[in-house]
Amino acid sequence: MPFPFLIGESVMIDVQNQPDNRRIDIDKVGVKDIRYPITVLDKAKGKQRTVASVNMYVNLPHLHKGTHMSRFIEILSEYRQEITLQNLTNILEEMKRRLDAESAHMELSFPYFIEKKAPVTGTPSLMEYNCAFKGSLNHQGRDIIVEVAVPVTTLCPCSKEISRGGAHNQRGVVHLAVRFNKFIWIEDLIRLVENSSSSEVFSLLKRSDEKFVTESAYENPMFVEDVVREIARKLDRDDNITWFSVAAENFESIHNHSAYAFIERKK
Repeated sequence: MPFPFLIGESVMIDVQNQPDNRRIDIDKVGVKDIRYPITVLDKAKGKQRTVASVNMYVNLPHLHKGTHMSRFIEILSEYRQEITLQNLTNILEEMKRRLDAESAHMELSFPYFIEKKAPVTGTPSLMEYNCAFKGSLNHQGRDIIVEVAVPVTTLCPCSKEISRGGAHNQRGVVHLAVRFNKFIWIEDLIRLVENSSSSEVFSLLKRSDEKFVTESAYENPMFVEDVVREIARKLDRDDNITWFSVAAENFESIHNHSAYAFIERKK
């Protein structure tokens, strides 16, 4: 029988705790796409406040009909001043405890801003990067992943080789995800990606900056294959990284398709 709650003179039934006779476990159940303020450590300024899209899940044994969705929001509210990568494990532990679960999962996707200076004039502007923290906690332990999506410029080596003048280039995006032993800065992952492309992308460039960027890209032609291999080579040498995946996609300027390359590696 479901467990009743007394509210004044009324009895409210806890339907979620009713048994389910189908005997099917659910791997993940919870809430998605909650917009919520979070704090991210900023390498230059200490902290940066942003707004994340949050997903929270726990497992549900076959014995129970449903989970208590409101408790996810309660936990978010209680941690509203300290939702960071550093205490993600604490939040996962609280989810397990409050919802009487064996596993808990939390995903936070958010925009992150870095002030960049144009390469020649030094003109400052804010550059946006889409980032994510993903955490899981179960009987096997904790699993934390940091992801960054970094816009880049690539110049086609083939086009440069066969053309009398110029070469086609395009903007692309690199998706990098890593597991790690100790804390890692978002900025360091972004810089690693930008240094592995033909040129980085800026929000604001003056004419002299544009000249520098286009000429630099021309002197550093790269396929998507080159980009992912270069990033993989650098991550292979980093003892702090235990696993990574890297995907590069070029939005081709003279083709009606994108070019794509992907590497995943456990170290």
